[in-house]
Amino acid sequence: MNSVNTNPAAQDDLDDWSVELAELQQRRALSQALGGEESIERHHTNGRKTIRERLNGVLDQESFQEVGTLTGKSERKNGKLERFTPAPYVCGLGEIWGRPVAIGGEDFTVKGGVSWSGDRKKGGQGGFIEDLAHDYRIPLINLIDGAGGSVTSILRRGHSVFPGVHGFEQSVRLLGEVPVVCAVMGTAAGGPAGRAILSHWSVMVKETSQVFAAGPPVVARSLGQEITKEDLGGSAVAVDLAGTIDNVAANEEECWEMIRRFLSYMPQNVWELPPVGDQSDPPNRCEDALASIIPKNRRRPYNMRKLINLIVDKDSIFEVAPTFGKSVITTLARMHGNVVGIIANNPMVYGGAMDAKSARKQTHFIDLCDTFHIPVVFLVDVPGFMVGKDAEAEATLREGMKCVCAGLQATIPIYTVVVRKCYGMAGMGATDKNGLDMKIAWPSAEWGSLPVEGGVSAAFKREIAAAQNPKEREQQIERELRELASPYLTAESFGVEEIINPRDTRAYLCRLIEASKYKRLTSLGPKPKYGVRP
Repeated sequence: MNSVNTNPAAQDDLDDWSVELAELQQRRALSQALGGEESIERHHTNGRKTIRERLNGVLDQESFQEVGTLTGKSERKNGKLERFTPAPYVCGLGEIWGRPVAIGGEDFTVKGGVSWSGDRKKGGQGGFIEDLAHDYRIPLINLIDGAGGSVTSILRRGHSVFPGVHGFEQSVRLLGEVPVVCAVMGTAAGGPAGRAILSHWSVMVKETSQVFAAGPPVVARSLGQEITKEDLGGSAVAVDLAGTIDNVAANEEECWEMIRRFLSYMPQNVWELPPVGDQSDPPNRCEDALASIIPKNRRRPYNMRKLINLIVDKDSIFEVAPTFGKSVITTLARMHGNVVGIIANNPMVYGGAMDAKSARKQTHFIDLCDTFHIPVVFLVDVPGFMVGKDAEAEATLREGMKCVCAGLQATIPIYTVVVRKCYGMAGMGATDKNGLDMKIAWPSAEWGSLPVEGGVSAAFKREIAAAQNPKEREQQIERELRELASPYLTAESFGVEEIINPRDTRAYLCRLIEASKYKRLTSLGPKPKYGVRP
């Protein structure tokens, strides 16, 4: 017969978990210590913050709830925990502006942030953090500071594996579901670099961040080129020259603030509209400066960024990729609190003509706005695609037509405001042919298949050559055609929906954008996949 212990004190001893709880506390403390004081100090000396400092900087105060705190490798001696090395990735739930986000990043103080996996990956492509964003329908923030895989994984596994054993399937799926932000905080190569590109918006830190497919040792071995990390993939290359990354921050603190600012324009997912912001700026505000901002001399440039600022809500601009493809300006903004995407030609660069880089930039921005139900306003002053030998060599025509495709495939409300020139296929790409096709013009507007100047010399070549004074005859024909190209004549045929006083631009657009929310509410959810773009 079994005896029953009726001694309460003895039973309390059996139920005492203090030893186990002490070990739990010890493991958590070791996890919080990252790679140790020496490694952290070295990291700080290189001008970089730790992953935990970054998480605290990006997120609302005290909103981080970690997942996988105890992931790593422990060593025990005589039954007691002697050493614990945390996995080089920290992730979990946090909040930005009081809204939940999934967030994670490599811990460079542990083995340089090299890719790690146990029974389940915490981060990176195919990791828990991507599953969290997908399953909960919340934005994903990747704080990237690692070089991805290593050939040493062959030793650990005892065999090599096909590329993509932890693939980009979930990374790609997320692009149609939730906002994905990638911040390159250190050196990113291989998988982490690829993941930085699979985002809706990306940012890096000047002088302390680099991104490339493979680093200097691989380049030296493969091509015999000796090059520094900064020259290979610093911001001057990745942001300004190649457009691999969208924006650059002066330091990590500015990077954190840019992440928070970008997400303030985004909905949590594609099943809802973007949040409405402050509406204290009157929608009917008129700016007299707009009436004289376009020069009478059609060849003179002007400040398009100033024009944008006069139309949108005050202090609401967040420009995307300002140093790449500079003949077009792409910026998020608000109009009476509603999020809008502004695409504006920049007459200070190539006269506003669209080159291959600006076409790439515009295509991505249209896709971003279309994915998250953000209306687009085109402020048009484009003489057409960039022409010439260099333009053809850069595939301007292909990139330009890809941009036209993006505009025609978009399902969001699109508004065309022609402030000066609107010519050719580039001009066609700034209209909404599959939608309402709402075109608004200023009195300074002009449009057509070709600008009159270049078109006359080609179309009337023989007549001009046969004239007694060819130059005078060419100018005469140009004057005649320009009179017929008056925007008022097009308005008389309802070929342009409205010509407005430039001062009224903000009020006119605010009314249209506010009304468009009913259309956008009926098209929530993922966008359909179209056929191949050119």
